[in-house]
Amino acid sequence: MPRYRLIVEYDGADFVGWQRQENGLAVQQVIEEAILRFCGERITTFAAGRTDAGVHALGQVVHFDLVREAGPDTVRDAINFHLRPAAVAVRTAERVADDFHARFSAVGRAYLYRIANRRAPLALDRGRAWWVPVPLDAQAMHEAAQGLIGRHDFSSFRAAECQANSPVKTLSAIEVARDGDEIRVTARARSFLHHQVRNMVGTLKRVGEGKWSAGDVARILAARDRAAAGPTAPACGLYLTEVFY
Repeated sequence: MPRYRLIVEYDGADFVGWQRQENGLAVQQVIEEAILRFCGERITTFAAGRTDAGVHALGQVVHFDLVREAGPDTVRDAINFHLRPAAVAVRTAERVADDFHARFSAVGRAYLYRIANRRAPLALDRGRAWWVPVPLDAQAMHEAAQGLIGRHDFSSFRAAECQANSPVKTLSAIEVARDGDEIRVTARARSFLHHQVRNMVGTLKRVGEGKWSAGDVARILAARDRAAAGPTAPACGLYLTEVFY
């Protein structure tokens, strides 16, 4: 059976997340239904990251198997045709080896978090960034974030419902940079805990406001206690940007 890898982008606002659920429409569901309409095969798709409700993707990686082979361009175009009008698009499709797995073959994942730091409310970016009207010090946020890099117990930034076997993760890089009215937080690791990026951003916002310092972030990390950290940043600002293999 031929195996295909897709790179998919989507606006997560209308979805309950990547994974099929009983309480609403999932990205996985609309893709699998598009494939069914394309070739008549009921298949299961597998993604590199199970993004939450409201989280977006620019480079989600998905794989699946078909009984009958089709050209990658045909697969891409046919799925996109049947995805309409959902805010989901297959950017690329390609044949891959039978042992490729979108999740388990990945060696790294990169996320972007967008903060719209301006007094005026959002119009075009509503639902696609976290609106923070209070001025933030992006440089202070960046400096504080550097203490999170490395292999740590990230329990302070872990959601209560996280199903990971261990809270220990290795954060390869995290950067905070301002571009006009937008503050962009980028993070890369082999894998992340549930809500880890959003909880780190919520903590760094407190630093940007001048309420906490880099020392406070180090103390929060060492506490290994979710109650010690800042709030969970809204899902609307988070994007899965790239998966590495």
